[in-house]
Amino acid sequence: MKRIPFRKSSSSRANVNREAGNLMAIGKTLPALRREAATCKACDLWKTGTQTVFGEGASPARIMFVGEQPGDQEDREGHPFVGPAGKILHSAMHDAGIDESEIYVTNVVKHFKWSPAERGKRRIHKKPRYSEIHACRPWLDAELRVVRPQVLVCLGASAAQSLLGKRFQCQPPARAIRRIIARPDRDGNSTSFVHFACTR
Repeated sequence: MKRIPFRKSSSSRANVNREAGNLMAIGKTLPALRREAATCKACDLWKTGTQTVFGEGASPARIMFVGEQPGDQEDREGHPFVGPAGKILHSAMHDAGIDESEIYVTNVVKHFKWSPAERGKRRIHKKPRYSEIHACRPWLDAELRVVRPQVLVCLGASAAQSLLGKRFQCQPPARAIRRIIARPDRDGNSTSFVHFACTR
């Protein structure tokens, strides 16, 4: 396994700093972060999304799952991983014997990015730009500080690249990738480790 340093994004845009940069001042609870994120306008996705879809689950958590962004159903209901992909994830956790009372689920981007279908009223998922991922990164950092997962699972390339850098690439399933990153413990003194698994 390759050991690499934990990356924290540094914002160069004033609006990101203004809207989501100084989250330590908001408080150290998920309800406080969720209330603040509900009015986030750090990127333009709030204009087309129905609502902010913040993470949910245990805090502290044994495992934290991080996806790319909420889907159509998540955007309408306001909860992460309640759509088709979420059902697959929850089924997989059940099969693996993972206690869902010990997990936290969230997304790198907190608003649904979509485009209208050519026919009908369907909203088609669009991959978020790096600038949109970057704008949402302070919220993910804040969640990590509060949730303090023992294991962090990145569900796809966007989640992995947000935390490990844009050069990170998912490999075919035959070549499983794992990374160990260093991050401060609860007191900021010693170092604990978080395992990353990248899935397609």
